[in-house]
Amino acid sequence: MGLLGRPSMRRWVGLREPAADDVPGRVRVVFLGVSTLLVTDGVNAVLTDGFFSRPGKLRLALGRLSPDRRRVRGALERFGIDRLDAVFVVHSHFDHALDAPLVAGLTGARLIGSESTRNIAVGQGFAPEGFDVAVVGEPVRFGALTLTALAAGHSPGDIAPGEIDRPLGAGRVGEFRTGDCYSLHVAHPDGEMLVHASANWVPGALDGYRADTVYLGVGALGKQDHGFREDYWHHVVERTGARRVVPIHWDDFTVSLDRPPRPLPALVDDLGTTLGFLSRRAEAVGVDLALPVLGRRTDPFRP
Repeated sequence: MGLLGRPSMRRWVGLREPAADDVPGRVRVVFLGVSTLLVTDGVNAVLTDGFFSRPGKLRLALGRLSPDRRRVRGALERFGIDRLDAVFVVHSHFDHALDAPLVAGLTGARLIGSESTRNIAVGQGFAPEGFDVAVVGEPVRFGALTLTALAAGHSPGDIAPGEIDRPLGAGRVGEFRTGDCYSLHVAHPDGEMLVHASANWVPGALDGYRADTVYLGVGALGKQDHGFREDYWHHVVERTGARRVVPIHWDDFTVSLDRPPRPLPALVDDLGTTLGFLSRRAEAVGVDLALPVLGRRTDPFRP
């Protein structure tokens, strides 16, 4: 496989998450690409990131990025998202924060994130009273869903580190700087889950928090050494007591959601190495490993 090739997913077909029927009051999670996840119990609903524009490679290399309203509206309609309580942005790179203000505005949601994300929202004309700065360790409730932002670190090789210190409605890739980086802990009477979008960790940041399922960011994990992967598993999976791991942030975010998700090219990441490591590690300790399926409603707390 050359640097522009992609690993085959056929080997991992058996890992696909099973679908779950909707049951009133029970939590369901829907993977919508990268680290965009819909979490709903049928009464309240929150979304991480809400990235649907997915600009192509030429636009990323040469153009200025702004939300593609047609794609965003089309995705919301396709996946049946009309009302949300909150959109939580894990950090302010374009593949997380670009569309979040628009999605929040279209769905009546609170927009939650860092000061850098606030500057994206201001630049796009989002109503300032609809934005809440995330406070690490401070729970926020939406019905039976309790959200808690926890400190996180971006994966090694951050191409746009730093803060966004002015309103940014549109910009080049490098202008969408990371800002503060978070994990999102979600608690519900059904159970607890963690959305950990970036393949890195802050020592001690997850202490005292458990998760039945970790939605584990694996972007660039295949390019790290074995020791890094072992430490990542320990700090995020073992320390939370997770029974299930669902890899996220593995798909090529320049491919429209009109097409099936596919891994990033080998030049960018090595998903085969990552999935090989995760499958061996999960089997050794009795943790369930499940690959998400775009648009499929799943039960994060199934036995």
